[in-house]
Amino acid sequence: MSAKPELFRLDRLKTPIGVALLVTDDDGLLRALDWENYEPRMRQLLRLQCGQIELKNARSPAGLKTALAAYFKGDLDRLGDIHWRVEGTPFQRQVWQALPKIPAGMTLSYGALAAKLGSPRAMRAVGHANGSNPISVVVPCHRLIGADGSLVKYGGGLDRKRWLLRHEGVEV
Repeated sequence: MSAKPELFRLDRLKTPIGVALLVTDDDGLLRALDWENYEPRMRQLLRLQCGQIELKNARSPAGLKTALAAYFKGDLDRLGDIHWRVEGTPFQRQVWQALPKIPAGMTLSYGALAAKLGSPRAMRAVGHANGSNPISVVVPCHRLIGADGSLVKYGGGLDRKRWLLRHEGVEV
């Protein structure tokens, strides 16, 4: 007999850079945030972390949408009001826990984050973990850049990464 799929709620939020998909669990915690045109990738990341999943269209907690809307209107600190949960390997979780500690308006290179985590040669592993982050914007993977200051990659597309960084006051 197969395991029962984990049930999550799926909601949408219009933002200046596209429609965001918001996935929450029974506790009201954000489990994924991705862009409507990347829904298959979001589902795949959730499956990798949680196993079999089922998404049901339902409203996300009002506080989540309020905080995200405020962020997109310029209140950058509101991301800290959002409660979230991730699965993943211990190293991935270490990277994801470190990303919100990079203040809005600042960037860090993959190598610098690897060094902060005590693994200075693990910049590729940091990049892989960053690319597997299921919670865009709130777990701000967009704040990681190349050692030369280049934008490198972003799962939601470089145009969104550029917009998010400019929105936060980074000259790119």
